[in-house]
Amino acid sequence: MMRSVVRGCAAGAVGTTVLNAVTFADMALRGRPSSQAPAQTVDKIAGGVGCPVPGAGEARENRLSGLGGLSGIAVGVGTGVVASLARHAGLRPPWWLGGLATGALAMTATDLPMARLGVSDPAGWSVTDWVSDAVPHLLYGLATYGALLHAAGE
Repeated sequence: MMRSVVRGCAAGAVGTTVLNAVTFADMALRGRPSSQAPAQTVDKIAGGVGCPVPGAGEARENRLSGLGGLSGIAVGVGTGVVASLARHAGLRPPWWLGGLATGALAMTATDLPMARLGVSDPAGWSVTDWVSDAVPHLLYGLATYGALLHAAGE
């Protein structure tokens, strides 16, 4: 079981790197700014549990930005662990389907809290917004699940 957790962490890190690279490439190509949604989500969660992020002004915004990025890494690595444990439990879909499911799980794990907290409303997203979110998550899923298969010698 511990090997599955370690494999999942490593595979999730691979997928997270791919997701970040695709996202940063999209920002560079289209000249779009980084999303503030992760920082806003962290801010709402921290405040909601009675542990607001300290500071004021730029220092606080920088903390929130850093915590937003770290939360994305945590979701990416955690999703890799979930996918690995599912494989350990016997769920072994083909690479493409496992990758699609893993990407969908990661996308849900990031978008659902944002929607529930009122940070973002996916129902109001444009086609471009959906593509900008779905493509990196799909590639995350394929890379993560592929890394799991590779680590398992499959």
